[in-house]
Amino acid sequence: MEKIELNGEIIRLGQLLKLAGLVDNGGEAKVRVQGGEVRVNGQVETRRGRQLQQGDRVEYGGRQVEVCYLTTGPKVD
Repeated sequence: MEKIELNGEIIRLGQLLKLAGLVDNGGEAKVRVQGGEVRVNGQVETRRGRQLQQGDRVEYGGRQVEVCYLTTGPKVD
């Protein structure tokens, strides 16, 4: 399973599919998600605007990616 590391910004399902290279563009993401071809945490997801949380697993086309939000700790002087 691949991990997609994000810098603290919330990402939506359609954006993640593009970022991970699972689809080529937003139009394809829309078609694949609305067509019931994408799973989030093992469940079919038809909302491409779904906000993904830390640890969510997205599956499409035989690939699986996990969402990892990077956190920056307090600065130490």
